[in-house]
Amino acid sequence: MFDRLKKAFSKDAKEGFAPSSQMASTQVSEWAGTQGFGFTGMDAGKGFSLTGKVSGKPWRMELGRPSRNFIRGEELRARAELGINEDAAVLVMNRPLKEALEKKAYSIYTDSLQTTADPNLPEEMRWLSMYEEVGWDSLPRPFWARYAILADQRENALAFMDAGLADLLLGWPEPGPLPEVPFMLMLLRGKAYLRMEYNPAEMPTLQHAAAIFTSACESALGGLSTDIAV
Repeated sequence: MFDRLKKAFSKDAKEGFAPSSQMASTQVSEWAGTQGFGFTGMDAGKGFSLTGKVSGKPWRMELGRPSRNFIRGEELRARAELGINEDAAVLVMNRPLKEALEKKAYSIYTDSLQTTADPNLPEEMRWLSMYEEVGWDSLPRPFWARYAILADQRENALAFMDAGLADLLLGWPEPGPLPEVPFMLMLLRGKAYLRMEYNPAEMPTLQHAAAIFTSACESALGGLSTDIAV
């Protein structure tokens, strides 16, 4: 299961990109219009960005070339300026990616010939050493089999990951991303982020990823907001 993730860390991984999405920009643009999202095409039709707001907070989702060497093909990434508690850190990561990153980190630290850190290593490997994995019984076992949650404090993870968001993370449309397809959902520095390999590169994947991200923003605003009611 981890073979493809391991190969993605090699120096020539960037030469092995998967085929690009064949979605027509008009198809994405028309769907975005029905959702009230802004749409901008990029890179000669090979990428796009979507914009919107959740509870008045702006968010942006982009499809383009990957920014991480463990992602092949196209990367779907999103960011929202939520203004939530900046000290809260919660990371949801598919478990195969977490285990592959841990194995890579272990091999680096135990390699006596390696004296300096590789500058190309993703910051996600540093997060694994900074944050503890947490869990609780109210979420179903299939969720924990597919995903891991790391957090600075367990209470912050509990405030963020509710049953509805967990259901969305398990409810990918068929054919949806396999459990080993890299996926991350993060709350860091008062912002929400999504990063995933766009595979399968189809409209249902995009639509569901957008639903996950906007729902995650709503959940974060509801559980970790710094606003004080008066």
